[in-house]
Amino acid sequence: MKKVIYASLLAVLISFSVKSQAVLPTSWSFTTTILPVGWTESESNLYSASGNTPPAKKFDTTGDNLIIHFASAPGNLTYYLTGNGFSGGTFTVEESEFGTAWTTLHAFTSPPNASYTMFTDAPLAATRYIRFIYTTKVSGNIGLDDVSIAAGAATPQQEINVKQGATTILSGGTQIMNSPLATMTPTTFSIENEGTANALNISSAVISGANASDFTVASFPASVAAASAANLVVNFTPSALGNRNAILTINSNDVDEAAYVINLYGIGGNLASEPTLQATNLVFSNVKTYRLSGAFTPTAGAEGHIVLRKKGSPITGIPSDGTVYQRGDIVGDAQVVLSSTSTSFVPNNIVAGETYYFAVFPYNGTGTFRNYLTTTPLAGNVSTPATMLPANYYAGIATGSSTFVADLHSLVNPHNMQFYSNYGNFMVKYFAARDTTLDRRVITCVYSGENKIYIEPFDFTATGYSREHTFCHSWMPTNPAQSLPEYNDYHHLFPSNQNQVNALRSNYPLGIVVTPTGGYLDCKIGLDANGNTVFEPRDEHKGDAARAMMYEAICYTTVSGNLWALPSNISTSIPYGQDQYILKQWHFNDLPNGWEMSRNDYIDSLQDNRNPFVDSVDFVCYVNFSNMTYETLGCEASIDELLTKGFIMYPNPARSELTLHVDATTISSYEIMDIRGRVVLSSDVNNLVVVKLNTAALESGAYIVKAVTPFGIAQKSLVIE
Repeated sequence: MKKVIYASLLAVLISFSVKSQAVLPTSWSFTTTILPVGWTESESNLYSASGNTPPAKKFDTTGDNLIIHFASAPGNLTYYLTGNGFSGGTFTVEESEFGTAWTTLHAFTSPPNASYTMFTDAPLAATRYIRFIYTTKVSGNIGLDDVSIAAGAATPQQEINVKQGATTILSGGTQIMNSPLATMTPTTFSIENEGTANALNISSAVISGANASDFTVASFPASVAAASAANLVVNFTPSALGNRNAILTINSNDVDEAAYVINLYGIGGNLASEPTLQATNLVFSNVKTYRLSGAFTPTAGAEGHIVLRKKGSPITGIPSDGTVYQRGDIVGDAQVVLSSTSTSFVPNNIVAGETYYFAVFPYNGTGTFRNYLTTTPLAGNVSTPATMLPANYYAGIATGSSTFVADLHSLVNPHNMQFYSNYGNFMVKYFAARDTTLDRRVITCVYSGENKIYIEPFDFTATGYSREHTFCHSWMPTNPAQSLPEYNDYHHLFPSNQNQVNALRSNYPLGIVVTPTGGYLDCKIGLDANGNTVFEPRDEHKGDAARAMMYEAICYTTVSGNLWALPSNISTSIPYGQDQYILKQWHFNDLPNGWEMSRNDYIDSLQDNRNPFVDSVDFVCYVNFSNMTYETLGCEASIDELLTKGFIMYPNPARSELTLHVDATTISSYEIMDIRGRVVLSSDVNNLVVVKLNTAALESGAYIVKAVTPFGIAQKSLVIE
């Protein structure tokens, strides 16, 4: 085992391992964001649905790297690698003895594209670091998967290795021990000789350090034969409650580890020592509508801190001793955003116009020994802005101008194109995902409201989710192309359940379902008031979906000569189109909230463009999305069309039953008048979307039907047979 030198006992006891090293063999397939011991990476981007065994690590910038630090002589290094549009650059696999000077093991200037290929390299016996690094990027990315380093072959020379149970304790590592006050409890270590010929001779096993008198070496072997093991026993008798720390040094004839050091972390009683001081100087930075960062000055002598977060009011919950919390766990009225040795945090699920409260508690100990200082914790709060809309973003846009449609289009297009394949890394990981218990994440299907819990990294295939095109791909004038900005645009892509929701929606228009034929949770499919099959999302997403669809139309209309009007006939099997009046009414009935405004700001940071219908409610009034022309009367025209074209009665002519429906709005009351102007039937209906009434008592003839809505009175002629 490679010798590790530590600067101070205090640093060792706080971190348990100042220089983490992997025990060989070691491997990783990138199936979790928690790196194996000894593995570090500069970025954590993934190809979530690809790889030799998905997901795979993604290298996409110059200097992007993965480093593996291990404790003993390595065997073969194996890995799977592919290029993704890679051209002109260099990707390098390197080795190093001390992690400072690097030597090339394998340089890739033309890696295999589109398929993962296995490679095997043979590091030197003295190597203790392997680095994968995107040395020079010109274009394209690299995918890496299933990395493995085998243990090196044993040599005749004596080589010490120490285990407690089945766990190897590297030199410089820590062993936790526990015993009741003034009670002796033994711990047995296995001293292994990994050499194949020479005996391992142990000259001494010495206890030193702050509480050395609480520990004694009861026995140790004078010699361990090749390929054998023998026991060393340490007795722990705590003279006080809480932390009792010492150092065990095993001196032997091992050539490179003559002094093998193990830090003894003793706990007298049931809990580690409670920290005596709270952390200080809680500060917030990079505060945006969708993200913020926090940092604090740590407590001297504490091994870690837990940070709680709550929206809207100060935190009253406190952590319980003997409990180790993970990110996402609930503590009283708050949620854990950090539980580690780190002194900075970046919470998720941040939205515009909210105040977030935080509390920081120091702790000592691990597992059931953890002890929190809960009195007067460090606390602070921060408020996110209501919007990040640049002050003059719409300065050149005038709703009274006949060029309004063209001007608005030119403002939001062109923009920076993102990639459909990066949606998981960018939109899910950094925006849509929220913490939940046991260090898991959850995303919501926008159409149905389903909450999908997963363990990072997010994988579309494993979760059964898709990146739903609100403006259906088959509707696009450029279909079937998938490499164009309109296909990849994040403003109209949302996470949704693939089989139970996305497949249900298919390429049907959005609308109000009167007669359901299917559904999942809060979304449904079925017949609208005209007898056409439509898909209806949950109420909370109707306005968002409408704005996403209208954005796609305004952003891409006229590009390459294509008109992006909402389709009037979707296909031969769906001989009708998307009703713009339903979208406009959903837009007004479900106005942008803090989450949607934050989403708009975040996508702006990626694409450098915004959804104008999130920023300005009235903009939709001046666009006729059926032909992408300027609507002179603005909202008056939209409301007038709602109350005329949107008022549907059926059957007409009618006999004994009549159904009333005014697009996506509600009806508060109705009345039916005969040709003399007399009201022959009327009722208050308490804001129903669909009204069914009995007309059996009406005589044959012509009538006028009026329906009262929040936007005015809709009126139509009726014939009773």
